[in-house]
Amino acid sequence: MLSLRHHPFAVEARLARTTVLTYAAPAAALQPLLPECLTLDTLGEWGFVAVAMVQTRQLRPRGLPAWLGQNFFLIGYRLLVRYRSAAGKRLRGLYILRSETDQRRMTLLGNLLTGYRYHTVDIGQEQRGPEQRIFSAQTGLDVRIWEAAEAALPPGSPFADWTQARRYAGPLPFTFSYDAAAGQVTIVQGRREFWTPRPVQVLAAQVPLVEQLPGPPQLASAFVTDDIPYHWQKGRREAWTGH
Repeated sequence: MLSLRHHPFAVEARLARTTVLTYAAPAAALQPLLPECLTLDTLGEWGFVAVAMVQTRQLRPRGLPAWLGQNFFLIGYRLLVRYRSAAGKRLRGLYILRSETDQRRMTLLGNLLTGYRYHTVDIGQEQRGPEQRIFSAQTGLDVRIWEAAEAALPPGSPFADWTQARRYAGPLPFTFSYDAAAGQVTIVQGRREFWTPRPVQVLAAQVPLVEQLPGPPQLASAFVTDDIPYHWQKGRREAWTGH
């Protein structure tokens, strides 16, 4: 049966508002969550999980007019990883553990065209001055951030400073998925016009999916960005032979 779950065409969107929480956990605890073709992108003994909460606008096949695009909210749970390609290149990117959206159509299309594990859930947002809240009754997620002038790194963060933390905030250049039955890796490259993440203070963060991961992961950084044009190239597939 023909599968389309390899990102068969390029798409583009505008990321109106992106909030990313990065969590750190011992790499040895997170590595078993990955397929054999990927390794964790580490800092010392630490591996990283990024939770990206994105108000997405005008998602559409690249080249179509913006008014044909879909608007939705996306929550993506990703491991930061590395992959060595068949050509011997070391690529840095993301492996999707789970994707959540408030639009059923996006779940259907996402699971038809990608391997990113989409689920439809309720997602709410509140904005009160510099304070932002993102929450879901279904999943128990409840995140509150504050755009402070001088935000501090979370207690116990493995990062030395915000400059180092930014390197592990994403988005990273590539997203990988793996079809074990076919022995194929799908590689999708993303490109952005610009990217200036701003550090924020986390007032509270209940993220049940992350809290259930081995480690357990601890909050390491938080950033926001606004109004980012972004596009993803057509997926490229290659056989995994243990290279």
